[in-house]
Amino acid sequence: MTWMAMLLGLFLPACGAPGAQGLPTPPPGTLATLRRPASPNSALAAPAGFTPAADIVLPVYHLPPAQLFAAIEAVAAGEPRVFVQIVYPATLEAHWVARSAVLNFPDLIVAQVSPAGKDSSTLTLYSHSVYGYSDLGVNRKRLDAWIAALNARLPAANSRS
Repeated sequence: MTWMAMLLGLFLPACGAPGAQGLPTPPPGTLATLRRPASPNSALAAPAGFTPAADIVLPVYHLPPAQLFAAIEAVAAGEPRVFVQIVYPATLEAHWVARSAVLNFPDLIVAQVSPAGKDSSTLTLYSHSVYGYSDLGVNRKRLDAWIAALNARLPAANSRS
């Protein structure tokens, strides 16, 4: 952690903590009651028909839910400065904290996989900033990158709706 992040931590406590520390542990079912902020500091990727409306519409994946969940966990594990906050295996839900390189600003990412018929599943990803009004598109870019990495991990036929 940089000295600037430690100094910023005096005013914004979560910036002064490493990894997923300094942030409350979210309960399971976060996406079921999702309400997006009015500020432009979040991004949502979800299947068609999800409420609230998604910024990125994701397909039905022709994979069992556990396999899709393992794939998105692997994508997150390969990202720099991304730390597991908590995983709820029973509901195929995971939460991560992504830290900015210089000031250690935390963004929160949640993923949930849901069954969608025999050997098919859907993915919902939500990324949002803890601090600030605007994220300058960082959360949307993050979701675009994670989705691209996920699709690269999956056989092409499995990610089509």
